[in-house]
Amino acid sequence: MRIDVVSIFPEYLAPLELSLIGKARQDGLLDLRVHDLRDFTTDKHRSVDDTPYGGGAGMVMKPEPWAQALAAVAAAGGATAGAETTEGKPAKPVLIVPSPAGERFNQALAYELAEEEQLVFACGRYEGIDERVIEWAEEHFTVRPMSLGDYVLNGGEVAVLAMVEAIGRLLPGVVGNPDSLVEESHSDGLLEYPVYTKPSSWRDREVPAVLLSGNHGKIAQWRRHEQYRRTAERRPDLLEAFDAGKLPRADRTAFGDLGYDVVDGHLRARRQAGTSQDNGTDASA
Repeated sequence: MRIDVVSIFPEYLAPLELSLIGKARQDGLLDLRVHDLRDFTTDKHRSVDDTPYGGGAGMVMKPEPWAQALAAVAAAGGATAGAETTEGKPAKPVLIVPSPAGERFNQALAYELAEEEQLVFACGRYEGIDERVIEWAEEHFTVRPMSLGDYVLNGGEVAVLAMVEAIGRLLPGVVGNPDSLVEESHSDGLLEYPVYTKPSSWRDREVPAVLLSGNHGKIAQWRRHEQYRRTAERRPDLLEAFDAGKLPRADRTAFGDLGYDVVDGHLRARRQAGTSQDNGTDASA
């Protein structure tokens, strides 16, 4: 896979030279290149921003440096050379624009993007990139504005660091033990179970006895039920999309203990006794 990142702060991306992503680059598993947007300016001040039309606070990134940078990246992107879509058209590299107005990045998207030949990240700053750049780029890229979450950062670099690591670690050979990817949080729509290491007793706290039992079947069940418990406590929203239709009886019982019933293949939280739905009071009163 080839990844290109365009930023006015290329040094911000230096952590991508470290750890597993850095090793993947050294081993040739990942071709990652960082480009300075200011190299594509034409004035002596190397300016990349200007005041917004219509007034308002802040500055907007100018379109021409971005067009020049993205055109150069697309032309140099040999990773997609010769590739075609299922319709027989030349494959376009995927342009990811970090933005709080984009679709939410998640593990499923990380798996999807890890299948691409070339990803290009456009790190916006200030009030964002002139919208015409996004419109123009759709002629040359598959454009995907993406958000890490419902908050605002100073620029796209932090989001790119997170997304590149999430995507890059899914490439074959990047993570030493590929089985570890299967048991992670969100890989199956749930949060990961808690983990422990030696010593078995630490500061009057014991490792759960089942993990010391040697019974792999019981350990697997315990870990699965701990996923259910942790997800119900911390991210109950994830259970709304969880497919519970084929759960074994022990798993249904575990969810029952957490206050969930299986209805038409989906989990439904039970109403708590004494709530407004049960006692007939008006919740808005």
